[in-house]
Amino acid sequence: MRSAESKIVTRAALRELLVEHRRHGQKIVLANGCFDTLHVGHTRYLEGARREGDILAVAVNSDSSVCNLKGSGRPILPETARAALVGALRAVDYVVVFSEDNVEVLLAELRPDVHAKGTDYTPRMFRSARRLTGFGIRVAIVGDAKNHSTREFIDSVRKVPHA
Repeated sequence: MRSAESKIVTRAALRELLVEHRRHGQKIVLANGCFDTLHVGHTRYLEGARREGDILAVAVNSDSSVCNLKGSGRPILPETARAALVGALRAVDYVVVFSEDNVEVLLAELRPDVHAKGTDYTPRMFRSARRLTGFGIRVAIVGDAKNHSTREFIDSVRKVPHA
């Protein structure tokens, strides 16, 4: 079994690896997210994503993009730690950190067979849904019902009185 750190690759390396997997007829799935304070909803999402294909690559938002998306005080964990936690999951083959605020550029660059999103998304929510279809990328909604929120978890921890 590969170590979590060995699964973390650069964009260029991931492109090359995916070419090789395609050569072997393997279906590529790309999932993405911030993964700040990894929780059970994340693991179920990634396990569901893995069931959509043979190879699961996970794009983790960089620290700067998490701050842009979630606001000040986020992320809780630095991108290197978040990438290592995601890489430690058995369902995950590769992890790449990306700096854009959305994953559209990376999707166009990597062109996976499937883009997996959690159940809090619908295909209509993607600005690039038509473009993804044009690239041959299918959107799959995976995981359990969205009742696990990183924001709610962080808020509950912050409310705990300090001893």
